[in-house]
Amino acid sequence: MADYAVVNPATGETIRTYPTITDEQLDAAIGRAHAAHGGWSRGTTVEERAARIRRVGELHGERRQQLAEIISREMGKPIEQALGEVDFSVAIYEYYADNAAALLADEPIDLLDGEGSAFIRRSSLGVLLGIMPWNYPYYQVARFAGPNLVIGNTILLKHAPQCPESAEAIEQIYHDAGLPADAYINIYATNDQIATVIADPRVQGVSLTGSGRAGAAVAEIAGRNLKKVVLELGGSDPFLVLATDDLDAVVEAAVGGRLENGGQACNAAKRFIVVDELYQPFLDKFTAALTKVEPGDPQSSDTVLGPLSSATATDRLDDQVKRATTQGATLVAGGGRDGNYFNTTVLTDITPDNDAYGEEFFGPVASVYKAASEDEAVALANDTEFGLGSYVFTNDPEQALRVADKIEAGMVFINAVGAEGVELPFGGVKSSGFGRELGRFGADEFVNKKLIRVAG
Repeated sequence: MADYAVVNPATGETIRTYPTITDEQLDAAIGRAHAAHGGWSRGTTVEERAARIRRVGELHGERRQQLAEIISREMGKPIEQALGEVDFSVAIYEYYADNAAALLADEPIDLLDGEGSAFIRRSSLGVLLGIMPWNYPYYQVARFAGPNLVIGNTILLKHAPQCPESAEAIEQIYHDAGLPADAYINIYATNDQIATVIADPRVQGVSLTGSGRAGAAVAEIAGRNLKKVVLELGGSDPFLVLATDDLDAVVEAAVGGRLENGGQACNAAKRFIVVDELYQPFLDKFTAALTKVEPGDPQSSDTVLGPLSSATATDRLDDQVKRATTQGATLVAGGGRDGNYFNTTVLTDITPDNDAYGEEFFGPVASVYKAASEDEAVALANDTEFGLGSYVFTNDPEQALRVADKIEAGMVFINAVGAEGVELPFGGVKSSGFGRELGRFGADEFVNKKLIRVAG
């Protein structure tokens, strides 16, 4: 099979294949992006670049249905969630268009000694490489390319091999929005070719969203070549249930947090850590609510849970669940598959010697743990190599902030799931990566923060 292909996970049908870029074409693409940087960054004003990015967002909105149908075919996302992803991408482009001037405004520095003035002036670095995953084909590109094009960088974009049609559609939107043809270039490249791109002196930085293994490989090559890198990797986000007056509302949030994008989100709630007195009531209600959700046709507007993204993903999740139970975990409910459709699943009694204790479940599988106290809940939450997001549910405001301070993660959401926003920084610590995307922090990763000191 071709490296890049649309394979509908709902049916297994290969719809279309795409040729991989040749080495000569790839070298030419790097050269074109490099040549385009000067004109794009210095030959335009920030207002002109913002206008183009605003148009990119508008075109996403105008082509909303078409774009949603593409990713539903590519990776099985239920159509309503696919439409929601397009809408969120529109909001990201609008945010960076609205705030471009403020994000790039000179930042004065108060001098401690001497006369005159000093300030930081932000400017672009050059060509950036984006390596994108399959789970959010539009959103991931928007949060990387949107701010960096406004800044004046140019983009080489390698999308996931199973998302070539959405990659093609995004590139077309950028061109139709009036950006120079070489400011944003989609490349269907192999992993070996990507190593060459990162090492190329014309490329100034790389952003990857993907697995820890991919992140380590990219960071190694980037480090050898002194390139700035931003990594957003995996997560096994804890969902702490500490105190509540409304357990049904907590359970509803827990189900939503686990099943977003079929459970195939790095920052989805995956480990549910519940204090003793709430454990059994939560487990009973949560199991009933989660298993009530059955997989369905991703093209139906009523479907909440579609197929997993591919046969490979389904095989991996099936193997994880089987190994977990073989090693002593209790299968409370669910398990099993029908093709790439995976049943919602609840596991308990996962001990530290079980592989499942340290693994990330990328699909509709929830692990539920009992904690004797707040401190034990926090210790369980932190006992992982990951540190992306986390969720704390309590009706005690002091406890909420106390626990938030103790959790080792890049993001803590208190009494809320799905509360991400275009203005809120996204990223993690530990093996979940480093750097931030979205908001002003996302716009500050790939810039030259140039000091200009003027004598008195």
